Amino acid sequence: MMANEDKKDFNAMLQRNNGMPKIQIVSDEATIKKYGGEKMYFAPPIDYDHIMKKIPAGKLITVKAIREYFAKKNNADFTDPITAGIFVSIAAWASEQRDEDLTPYWRTLKVNGELNPKYPGGVEAQKKKLEEEGHTIIQKGRTHIRYYVQDYKNSLFSL
Repeated sequence: MMANEDKKDFNAMLQRNNGMPKIQIVSDEATIKKYGGEKMYFAPPIDYDHIMKKIPAGKLITVKAIREYFAKKNNADFTDPITAGIFVSIAAWASEQRDEDLTPYWRTLKVNGELNPKYPGGVEAQKKKLEEEGHTIIQKGRTHIRYYVQDYKNSLFSL
């Protein structure tokens, strides 16, 4: 969880573009090797919200799939994973602060179908919403317990 969620205006954050969209050329060899290229795309927070809003009940998407979609659409090699994670959380919290035009953020999963502890209410709240939509949540790990949607690939939404 981030700090002081109750004091932040996430809808204002959602509207800030911080000079995005933009493409940055990375020169770090490890990054280029890891992500398969040097053209890194940065999508503004609102773009994540728009995609997350498209996911219908019963369907799921991963942050990685959203990143791949943005990279392809913008002729980049990959989309920055750091801002992606932050902006997906901002979209979730912004939705919690609104009374209408809600974003079904709980349908956006981390890699391998993992639930996101940074969403409002943590994994417990996300687990409840996903189970209400017919998904089965499984727990993995003994010391570092993580939750995943079972067979999440069968429910993926294509962008």
